[in-house]
Amino acid sequence: MYGFSKFYSKFYKYPLPLLLLSLWLVAVFLLSDRPAHSQHPVISTNKEKYQSTLLAKRIMPSTLTENVRKTVLENGLTVLTKEVHTAPVVTVQVWYKVGSRNEEPGVNGIAHQLEHMMFKGTKNRPIQFGRLFSALGSDSNAFTSYDQTAYYGTVERNKLKALLVLEADRMRNSQIEPEQLASEKRVVISELQGYENSPEYRLNRAVMQAVFPNHAYGLPVGGTKADVEKFEVEQVEKYYRNFYSPDNAVLVIVGDFQTANTLETIKEVFGKLPRQEAGVISPSSPSLNTQHSTRAKRPATANSTPIVLREPGAGRLLQVVYPLPDANQPDVPALDVMDYILTEGRNSRLYQVLVESGLASEITASVTSLRESGWYEVLVTAGAKQDLKKIDSMLSSAIANVAEKGVTSEEVERAKTQLAADVILSNRDITSQAMRLGTDETTVGDYGYTDRYLAAVSLVKPTDVVAVINKYLTKEARTVGFFEPTQKRITEVAAKPDSAQTTENFSPGAPVLPSEVMKYLPPVDLVTDAIPQVLPDEFKLTNGLRLLLLPDRSTPTVTLSGYIQAGTEFDPENKAGLAAFVADNLLNGTKSKDVSTIAKVLGERGASLDFQTYREGVHIEGDSLADDLPILLEILADVVKNSTFPSKELELHRQQTLTDLQQELDEPSEVARRVFVQSIYPKKHPLHTFPTEESLQQIQRQDVIDFKTKHYRPDTTVLALVGDFDLDKVRSLIKNKFGDWEVSGKAPTLKYPPVAMPQKIISVNPVLPDKAQAVTYMGYTGINRYDPRFHAALVLNQILGGDTLSSRLGAEVRDRQGLSYGIYSSFQAGKNVGTFLIEMQTSPEDSSKAIASTRQMLQQIHQQGVTALEVETAKRTLISNYNVSLANPEELTDRILMNEVYGLDKVELHSFTDKIQKVTHDQVNQAARELLHPDQIVVVTAGPSVLAGKSIR
Repeated sequence: MYGFSKFYSKFYKYPLPLLLLSLWLVAVFLLSDRPAHSQHPVISTNKEKYQSTLLAKRIMPSTLTENVRKTVLENGLTVLTKEVHTAPVVTVQVWYKVGSRNEEPGVNGIAHQLEHMMFKGTKNRPIQFGRLFSALGSDSNAFTSYDQTAYYGTVERNKLKALLVLEADRMRNSQIEPEQLASEKRVVISELQGYENSPEYRLNRAVMQAVFPNHAYGLPVGGTKADVEKFEVEQVEKYYRNFYSPDNAVLVIVGDFQTANTLETIKEVFGKLPRQEAGVISPSSPSLNTQHSTRAKRPATANSTPIVLREPGAGRLLQVVYPLPDANQPDVPALDVMDYILTEGRNSRLYQVLVESGLASEITASVTSLRESGWYEVLVTAGAKQDLKKIDSMLSSAIANVAEKGVTSEEVERAKTQLAADVILSNRDITSQAMRLGTDETTVGDYGYTDRYLAAVSLVKPTDVVAVINKYLTKEARTVGFFEPTQKRITEVAAKPDSAQTTENFSPGAPVLPSEVMKYLPPVDLVTDAIPQVLPDEFKLTNGLRLLLLPDRSTPTVTLSGYIQAGTEFDPENKAGLAAFVADNLLNGTKSKDVSTIAKVLGERGASLDFQTYREGVHIEGDSLADDLPILLEILADVVKNSTFPSKELELHRQQTLTDLQQELDEPSEVARRVFVQSIYPKKHPLHTFPTEESLQQIQRQDVIDFKTKHYRPDTTVLALVGDFDLDKVRSLIKNKFGDWEVSGKAPTLKYPPVAMPQKIISVNPVLPDKAQAVTYMGYTGINRYDPRFHAALVLNQILGGDTLSSRLGAEVRDRQGLSYGIYSSFQAGKNVGTFLIEMQTSPEDSSKAIASTRQMLQQIHQQGVTALEVETAKRTLISNYNVSLANPEELTDRILMNEVYGLDKVELHSFTDKIQKVTHDQVNQAARELLHPDQIVVVTAGPSVLAGKSIR
């Protein structure tokens, strides 16, 4: 859902396309992680973000900006086009050169508020634009950051003009209506309350205000509740008129199109829009009314006295921020190399000093380089019972030691290689490529910035790294923040079978008529381009390991996705967390390599390998440059066959996991998820068990070894690879590396016991005092992947809550009533029992209304069904989204993998859309009658309600 950029890496998540449609592919990992929320990128050079900087010796064969054409229309609109003909899809992005940098106290958050209002409709199309984008099958969203506000959509290529028409319409004709503004202000406040739940967010806000006391970079990007509540229609309209014009915008198009024809279409659609009106504020002005200094004026006391927040929370945090120059300054490349040396990976300097010693559980850092300034930010999560002052002292000493003794050429070259690989691997899909062009053009005024930057990074020397540490990372320059929790949270639960919050009568409004959507949708060529019917080659080793290979020469990279049937469903009840313990420690040492060697081998090549534990399996995620695939596969084979689980590393991981658990149980979303699952699935059920402090403490090294021996087997392992490789060579390589992996006996299996539906409404309320936002989960047992109603359920879900703007629930609860920042539904269907769930975030005072409205909507669809036109629209959306997803190598690899895991034929990769197309109106309504049960539902709301009961376990 649209929103503003996050401030720090812990909360960053790149907006993966088609998240909700993808749920069925990852449903084997049933209710395993926190619900995914669309979040948006900080425009920075952090290695975890798409703006991560780059390059040493391993540059892509062509530059990132090759084939990019820049055109400026007569009205000032900048157009960047880049043809990429690897798949019949295209992305359209409009970037406005305005963000929170253009604000001041009192109107903080107005850019973000306007971004929300840009979905509310125009004079020509008085309809929620999210419904139009959904009808097009567009993966569309938006975000607000410091220097820009961006709107993006990725579609099949035959819908390119339709997207252009919609973006041009709202560039000029958006309407800011009083009633809609009032509703959307509630949504924004709900969003802000969600961030207020996080101690990291609150600490970051306090520190940034001290670093930039006289500049808008010190203001929170999304604004404050106090300012948002005061916004008036006239203010928002003025901001819209001042900053939303073609001469203050950049249009970026990347994908499968012909440049000459597309430029003519752009001139036809956008060329008639007028420039900014004379006499209004210049787009380059820092704020609406007051000119801010472009450099921070720091208070004299900020350097010597840490900012200390003593508030309710779960763990101690240390944040240190150093001011840096803007993105165009020549020191930026060396600063990024420095960041990698200090904090990237197990062998980084600060990780060794703080995490390996047990002082810290986690350390993250990022370099942010913006239009007018920048900063280097370090965030440390303290280990159990560790003192923040000691951690801060050790951090300062470690940085001073690097400045005094220098860095090695080997460290610098490894950092440069990691940077290069990161940027290559993060630009494999067209949406990301367009994001980079838009970021560079709006931040520094040059879409070719990255190419210049790559060249500069490749020249960085050890002396340059030391020079920037001495110049910027001084004790005098930094601002320090401590978060000291004032209490250990005691989470309580109350079960109220017939809670009053579920009996209020809030009748939903009339459903959105699909005919209205079609009325305002621009013309589209309904003949969809055929997706190339390329299928993976399947192989099976004699030990049972299954392999799927799909060569793709479009980029010099390889994406690896794997699965091992060793999920948390096999956790012993008294040792919950064991499966994750095994997976998380695989890379910590083998018979021939210690943890540092493994990290070094991967780091020197910029390759990544990770193991994530879910309910029904362990997911392997890996990627590398094409030349480094043999190394990636060698490490993977070594760790799954020969991991030794050193005691020192296990104990370090245990302490980190305990700290993570403490923080998770301070988050309403995690508490709601746990209680929801445990309220549906009874004790002794494989899905009921979650890790606790007691269960984690009981896990011994021999337990880890025994679990690994029993459950990590080639005959329950599947590997899928998509990328630039020779089929026969990779097949031979995998046979060589994995062929001697022995299997003994039959693989362990589980039979899930049947679970009855709840006989009434069950309301459970975990109490987390002092939280600003509540999170609600609603649902019950559902269907598995093999249920004959599966495809009809997907169509039903798309109509019900598959999209937070265009669905029935989104239109009513979020858009009309403004009760929730985000509301989604899904049928999570694994190999075993599935779960139907609805998730929403609300202000605590709005929870009852939102729950009542949601139940009313379930009742309405259960009894009355949906319309035939809704079914056809949902089917088109699902099919379009699916086709777009196949252009993303990570999603493509995961789809290939999970089809095999589920035992589906490999042609499912392309027959899925046919199965959706064949779903009938009657089948969807039958699914609604059979699968929606508004009066037999578990409702869990985690938040600041004052209730009492048993503690969570």
